Amino acid sequence: MAYTRLFRPLVAISSLASLSVAAYTEVSDDQCNCYLTNTSTGHYFTTHKFFDFRDMANYAKVPDLIEDPDDTTEADPTSDYFTSDEWTDNWGIQRWNNTASLSSDDKDSTAFMVHSANNVYLEKNQDQDADSNTFLTLRTARLEDFQSAAEFESVARNYHFLSARMYARTIGAPGAITAMFTYRDTSGEGDISAVQESDLEVRTIDPHDRIQYTNQPSSTSTGEDSQEATRNATIPNQRDWTTWAVYRMDWSPDSTTWYINGEQVASISFQTPRDPSMIIFNNWSDGGSWSGNMSVGSAAYFHIQWIELVYNTTGPPIPEMLKNKRSSTELSNKKLFEKRDDGSCLNVCSIDETQKTGTPVLLQNSASKMMGQTGFFGGVFFWVTLLSMASVLL
Repeated sequence: MAYTRLFRPLVAISSLASLSVAAYTEVSDDQCNCYLTNTSTGHYFTTHKFFDFRDMANYAKVPDLIEDPDDTTEADPTSDYFTSDEWTDNWGIQRWNNTASLSSDDKDSTAFMVHSANNVYLEKNQDQDADSNTFLTLRTARLEDFQSAAEFESVARNYHFLSARMYARTIGAPGAITAMFTYRDTSGEGDISAVQESDLEVRTIDPHDRIQYTNQPSSTSTGEDSQEATRNATIPNQRDWTTWAVYRMDWSPDSTTWYINGEQVASISFQTPRDPSMIIFNNWSDGGSWSGNMSVGSAAYFHIQWIELVYNTTGPPIPEMLKNKRSSTELSNKKLFEKRDDGSCLNVCSIDETQKTGTPVLLQNSASKMMGQTGFFGGVFFWVTLLSMASVLL
């Protein structure tokens, strides 16, 4: 009967719709050609990395502070994890100090600051109802004669647009800065306008619900504040930076946009970084007006459970052993952050639609591309057309 012939395609379409809204399939990174984030830019990233510090009890140990600045500089890594290939292939712990800033008329630093491997360590999560066994800590502390600080930076200096996320919190005394930021060294170029940097900064002298977002430089060559370059925004949903949250920074050609727990909190298109950069995480204080001055005996802590990146690169990575602190070479300006219409992205993945943090899911593969299936409605349209044709033949 006619109604029977019409009913059968509708049953098939209903079944296909159920499949389309089901969870995406988890895959490994070697099954992904490109990655899309859950913004409306429509651009692709080529590479995904995930660094998980949640289950490292074998390496967990809180080191005592070292009271001599020279010994602090020369301190060994706090565990074997920080000498493993997993760490050293991607990150470098810093040991520099701010002697140059203290002698500069352009800076108002008042404390001698020393970065140390002794302040980067893994520790047991002792939170009530803890959602991890361990986490990574960056510590800064004020001693009698100096400020002990922590910083690690990417080995690669050629990130050229990215989406960086971390599950993190900041706790401790006023007078510290904890930060995640992109950075391109322009110290040899003289003019402050050459600076290229996008920052997410927690200032522990600020109210606990406020975070600073900036596309540097935040001041002009005459020392005036650049209001277009920075935002001081409230953390949504009555939360504060002492509680765990997913912090995200998306650097694109047109702007840098920041999110907390998936909610956009700031976006700045003014002086967006243009050229290949590194990414840095740190916790510091120099006694200046920006960080504030920590009291002797006080400390602040930057806790990170995981870091996740999707990104593009330009030119070859620059080996750590060939580079000075925060330096770079001139690289090709070819931009890889573009719509992939050249057929190279047969398998498109997402780190946003997954149910398992750190594991991508497949959004679209070569078969769905051949069918023109770019999503739920594309897939249904394809099958409606096919089944409608079949019904005519029944």
